[in-house]
Amino acid sequence: MARVYNFSAGPSMLPESVLNRAADEMLDYNGTGESVMEMSHRSKEYDAIIKNAEALFRELMNIPDNYKVLFLQGGASTQFAAIPLNFMNGSGKADYVVSGQWSNKAMKEAQKYGDVKVVASSKEQNFSCVPDVPKSELRPDADYVYVCLNETVHGNLMRTLPDVGDVPLIADISSCFLSEPLDITKFGMVFGGAQKNIAPAGLTICIIREDLLGNAREDTPTMLDYKIMADNDSLYNTPPCYNIYICMLVLEWIKKLGGLEKMKQHNEAKAKILYNFLDESEMFKGTVVKKDRSLMNVPFVTDSEELNAEFIKACTENGFINIKGHRSVGGMRASIYNAMPIEGVEKLVDFMREFELEHKEAK
Repeated sequence: MARVYNFSAGPSMLPESVLNRAADEMLDYNGTGESVMEMSHRSKEYDAIIKNAEALFRELMNIPDNYKVLFLQGGASTQFAAIPLNFMNGSGKADYVVSGQWSNKAMKEAQKYGDVKVVASSKEQNFSCVPDVPKSELRPDADYVYVCLNETVHGNLMRTLPDVGDVPLIADISSCFLSEPLDITKFGMVFGGAQKNIAPAGLTICIIREDLLGNAREDTPTMLDYKIMADNDSLYNTPPCYNIYICMLVLEWIKKLGGLEKMKQHNEAKAKILYNFLDESEMFKGTVVKKDRSLMNVPFVTDSEELNAEFIKACTENGFINIKGHRSVGGMRASIYNAMPIEGVEKLVDFMREFELEHKEAK
């Protein structure tokens, strides 16, 4: 059976070369006679895997030595509670920028633990843009400022960070992780679920500045205490071993391609093809203002729900799967993460063009 083009927002497609290598090593990893799925996380063979994964992260993202790289479980959504439990313990205040569904969920979770202020929101614009963040709204005594750089559901990307002064900036980067270079030194913490650009679902990567560790409130569950996880090199309990192995293979794939600058060029080229078509199309329209368009998640609509449904069905029948928009917003969404080849976007645009032409001729 031929491979389809998977435009899912997550779990998403992985590089074929990574899948092929994982298949080749499924029964025997590196001459051990066992699969990584069966391997003890305390073994020297697995220790080499997790250490190599961390080293590749540090190299590709230029992560300074004073930041910890943690491989955790629970998905990015678990961090919505872990973050205030670990960090909102000075003034008990935190400022949140709400630019879409995921930052909104994080804000609501944090409200359980302290004084949360929404300093900017684009809710009234249906999250079709990233809100401006007035410096006057930010509280200088906040324990942290929280943003989501790329909103997966709504397809907007924060390109300019708020001026937070000395307050730590924390960012959810789940759906733009490793898609382009990122200056880690501007953040106290970044984190993301792996199932979009890095590995299968079940792994979360947290990159945290060391001086922020050790301040978790006393009632923080052990498994949510970042310092405990850091002190144990992400091995306090059994980690998602196989996912970290796939993560390592993906990182090796990115390095072989030329690193994050090359990855950015690849992603910009794909996004340009799709956005250029949406801008010229009479049937399909993008839903995000141009300056805030994501390179990873491209939502779009026609002028009717019936036509949307017809197009989604036609896509599935022709090998373009998971093009349906998130249930909360409808329409369509093409997630074009790192592993999506340019050919996949080109073929999708060709199909959209044909679909539009057929409907014009039928009128």
